[in-house]
Amino acid sequence: MARPGKAIEFDGYGDVAQLHFVEQPLPTPADDEIVVEVICAGLNHIENFIRQGDFVDRLPLDFPAREGSCFAGIVKKRGAAVRNFSVGAEVIGHAVGGGAHATYIAVPASAVVPKPQHVPWEVAGGLYLAGATAYDTVRGLHLGPDDVVVITAAAGGVGHIECQLALQLGAKVIGTCSPGNHDYLRSIGVVPVDYGDGLRERIDKAAGTDRHVTAFIDNFGGDNPALSADLGVLPARFSSSEDRLEREIRFIGAERDDTEPAMILSALAKLIAENKLRVLVSGFYPFDYIAQAFEDLAEQHSRGKVVVGMQPVETGARSHWYLSAKARAVAESLG
Repeated sequence: MARPGKAIEFDGYGDVAQLHFVEQPLPTPADDEIVVEVICAGLNHIENFIRQGDFVDRLPLDFPAREGSCFAGIVKKRGAAVRNFSVGAEVIGHAVGGGAHATYIAVPASAVVPKPQHVPWEVAGGLYLAGATAYDTVRGLHLGPDDVVVITAAAGGVGHIECQLALQLGAKVIGTCSPGNHDYLRSIGVVPVDYGDGLRERIDKAAGTDRHVTAFIDNFGGDNPALSADLGVLPARFSSSEDRLEREIRFIGAERDDTEPAMILSALAKLIAENKLRVLVSGFYPFDYIAQAFEDLAEQHSRGKVVVGMQPVETGARSHWYLSAKARAVAESLG
C-alpha cells in the first residue's frame, strides 16, 4: 500500500502565499511512463517568476497549476512498455509539464536517467534545470586552455556549475561575486573578483599581464554586455542573461519526445560521480517548508542550490533542524 502523498498547487498568479498542499494519490502510469516517489526536488528562480506571472505570454499556466522541474527519487510503478527501469530503481529526472514538488510524479521513462550510487539525493534532486542551462551555455562557447572566461553571479545555482564545466575544459575562470563567496570560489579553482566600481580593472588584474578575457558568461544583466565589449570579447563568445533565460525556458518546457535533457543529465551525473563536478546545496528544507525555501531563493543571494526533501528524518516542530543558519533567519523573519 503506497503511503499518502501530497503536492503543491496554486490557483492563480502571485507570490508564495498562493502555494498550498493538496492530497495526492499514487498516479497510474501510461504505457511509456514511470511513477517516481520523489526524494528531493530543486527550486529555481524562474519558477518564482512563472508563478508571479512574469512569463504569462511565453509560459502560460492552466489553474490549478503545479510547479517544479527537477527531481530525484525511486521508481514505484512502470508502464507496460517500459523495460529500462525496474521498480526500486533510483533515478534523476525532469518533470515534463512541471509537478516535481510532490510526493509522486508520473513522467515518460525517457525523462529520467539512473542516479549513480554515490551522488547524494539532494544534489541529484536539484540538478536538472541549473545543470542543463550551465552545460548548454558552456558547450556553446567552445572553451579551451587558451581561454580566459568571466562568469558573473559565479557562486549562484547556474554560475557555480558553469565555472566548474569551464575549468574542466582547461579555461581560466574569473568569477564575479560578493566578498562572502570568495573563499568558496577559490576552493573550486575560480579567481574571484568583487562587484562594483573598478570591476574592469579587477578583471584585468585577475586575467594577468600576459592574457586577456576571451569569453564572458553573464548571469546578471545590467551593464555586463557593455563590460564584455569593453574587454574585447567577440559577440559570438558572449552569453547574455537573455541567452540564459532562453535556455531555462527551453529546458523547463522540454517535451516528452525531447531526448537532449536526459543526455545532459547523464553527462552531469557522470561528472559528479567521478568527482569532477561538485554541486553545492546551500539550503535544504523539508517539503513542508517549501514556501520559506522559495522566499530564501527570492532573496537572490543563495550560494549554489536550494532543495526540498520530501522524506526528512525529523518531522513537525523538529524539522527546523534541517535549515541552515541563513534559512532559519529567513523563516523567523516570516513569522
